[in-house]
Amino acid sequence: MQESDQLVFLAIQSGQTPAFEMLFKTYYQPLCRYANSYLKDPAGAEEIVQAAFIGLWEKRKTISIETSLKSYLYRAIRNSCLNELKHEQVKQKYFANEILKGEAQSQPADHLAIHVELEEKIREAIQTLPDQCRLIFRMSRFEELKYQEIANQLNLSVKTVENQMGKALKIMRVQLKEYLPLLAILMRNLLDL
Repeated sequence: MQESDQLVFLAIQSGQTPAFEMLFKTYYQPLCRYANSYLKDPAGAEEIVQAAFIGLWEKRKTISIETSLKSYLYRAIRNSCLNELKHEQVKQKYFANEILKGEAQSQPADHLAIHVELEEKIREAIQTLPDQCRLIFRMSRFEELKYQEIANQLNLSVKTVENQMGKALKIMRVQLKEYLPLLAILMRNLLDL
């Protein structure tokens, strides 16, 4: 990390809001344009960028940035956009299947509510993962990268990636334990189709 970036990041880590505001003003618009290039949705792009800055501020004391602040922010936005696009694909496939099978009219409203609630809880559980763990989990599950590919991109060993994925899955199981019956209901309904 360059010395100027390091000074700004140290100021942010110590809670100095002027440094954070300067970083926000410098990168907010360019990051919104970058996110919009993925999403083609200006409002959604702004939400993702705002969430990235909020996440940076909330986790400022625990985040470790090896590259530059700019690289960190752009990577965070890219990953969030890819996750959002993947999430949209899943939703579209789900609804397309429901319409094709005529289930949209006959399926009880509580099934859709269960599905929406479970999606939200999964999203929240992912947010509770430590940063590196969450990044590796998203790269594996949403970008569908192999462990070796993740290790190469992040300059880690495959064993570290495996350990982080194991940790992520363990945390997710604990976070979602009360929702496992809902998942069983949804899976049973999908198998009945």
